[in-house]
Amino acid sequence: MYDPALVQPFRDELTQLGVTELMTPEAVDTALREPGTTLVFVNSVCGCAAGSARPGLRLSLDGDKKPDHVVTVFAGMEKEATERAREYFKPYRPSSPQIALMKDGQLMKMLQRQDIEGHDAISVGETLTAAYQEHC
Repeated sequence: MYDPALVQPFRDELTQLGVTELMTPEAVDTALREPGTTLVFVNSVCGCAAGSARPGLRLSLDGDKKPDHVVTVFAGMEKEATERAREYFKPYRPSSPQIALMKDGQLMKMLQRQDIEGHDAISVGETLTAAYQEHC
């Protein structure tokens, strides 16, 4: 587990966008059972989360089409909540960061670390925006 003071700015970057933090497995289950589209952002302290994933998410939420719900779990902090979220992502392996677009509880689009690392925020944002256009 990381120092909570260290990760607070990374949390704030998402909650200031209106993203809801899920702190327990039960909260994950409740959120992912909501009808409609839900984006699940697995937050992380790594450089690609800071440089591409979080800014890419911000850019994607500027568009007209977006998920009905946007939620986050923090890898390395809320271990049980993160593990529960990843159960919904099967057959994908755990990755940090990781971004899943769910629709009525079914996985529609997945971005793994290898889809984020080495890509800039604009390309991550465009990938998410395209997924919103298709599924939201």
